[in-house]
Amino acid sequence: MTHHHKVVEALQQIGYRLTPQRMMILEAIADNDGHISAEEILETVRAEYPYLDISTVYRTLDLLKTLHLVSETDLGRGHAQYELLSKGLHHHLICTECGKILDVENSFLDPLRRSIDETYDFHPEIEHLAIFGICSKCKDAV
Repeated sequence: MTHHHKVVEALQQIGYRLTPQRMMILEAIADNDGHISAEEILETVRAEYPYLDISTVYRTLDLLKTLHLVSETDLGRGHAQYELLSKGLHHHLICTECGKILDVENSFLDPLRRSIDETYDFHPEIEHLAIFGICSKCKDAV
């Protein structure tokens, strides 16, 4: 089953309507290999449906975020980026010099989650984390 079909099933089970606009927005996110901005979603969907406006995209993204079906993160590009959580939780290391992005497995943050839980009696829900720094190649160039 594709990632976007899992999201469609989740929406149906919760009782949300699957409007054509929501379906096209989901497809635009699912068909993207990485992260996609609201503006890129709008541009993609408008190729098929020119009547879509940016407010519909943002309302749909807000719904999907609230339902924990989509993650939102700032990858240092000046705007939020979105990705289906059904693709698997992962995080990013972003080089502030060259812009290189490295993926970090979700399990890498398990010790941090446990430590926060034990120290602060607080259960963190870390769905998408971006950490900025300098990659080894740029560090060696300095």
